[in-house]
Amino acid sequence: MQDAFRPVVAAVRDRLPYAHGERLHSAYLYGSVPRGAARAGRSDLDLLVALRDEPTDADRRAARVFGAALDQEFAQIDGVGLLVYGRDRLLSEAERYDMGWFTACLCTPLLGEDLAARLPRYRPGDPLLARETNGDLARLLPRWRERIAAAEAADGTEEALRPLVRFMSRHLVRTGFTLVMGRWQGWTSDLHEMAAAFGTYHPDRAAHMAAAAAHGYDPVGDRALLRFCTDDLGPWLAAEYARVHGVKAPRP
Repeated sequence: MQDAFRPVVAAVRDRLPYAHGERLHSAYLYGSVPRGAARAGRSDLDLLVALRDEPTDADRRAARVFGAALDQEFAQIDGVGLLVYGRDRLLSEAERYDMGWFTACLCTPLLGEDLAARLPRYRPGDPLLARETNGDLARLLPRWRERIAAAEAADGTEEALRPLVRFMSRHLVRTGFTLVMGRWQGWTSDLHEMAAAFGTYHPDRAAHMAAAAAHGYDPVGDRALLRFCTDDLGPWLAAEYARVHGVKAPRP
């Protein structure tokens, strides 16, 4: 981790227990900050919070307030991505090959008991793992289009659309990577490395995925980019994923 981000992480470690109190079980970093690849003023801080029970609306509000306060205080981060889950859900059979894998293999423990010790030893070549991580893209695309329409209706500025470009670009790159993860025989949380691995097996789409990786780190609020995600790269990737790995089991 670069020195610029150490005060931010120290603040998370000190303050997060006050944000969630005794409900907090553990917390994890993921993304560019723990990898040492973050860029001051451009990268966001990604956090996963595990609570002792399923999160309530109050828990989610507390997480949003916590993230907004960090973002406002520390100029070296550009936003906070904060996932909030219940501990039992992360350990559940339904999430074992999705958020369980994510917690065990792509997250760095920050506070509390590391749930990785209670999760399986994962193999990148497991087809169940590929299906259950990102085999639901086709179901997500209509929601993405709704989010774009809502953002355009409410504001429509470059600043308002930029978080959607970041989110959708990252999701597509991660989906492209898990499509080929078994053939690549490994995993990574670096978007550029993910895009390069994908491009090895799908050279006709390599440039599109490389561009998505770039926008995942350095987004611009461009409507054309969003439409490309939902109407071109996204549908193609969803169809290819279903063909190769099948469709993710529905969640309650």
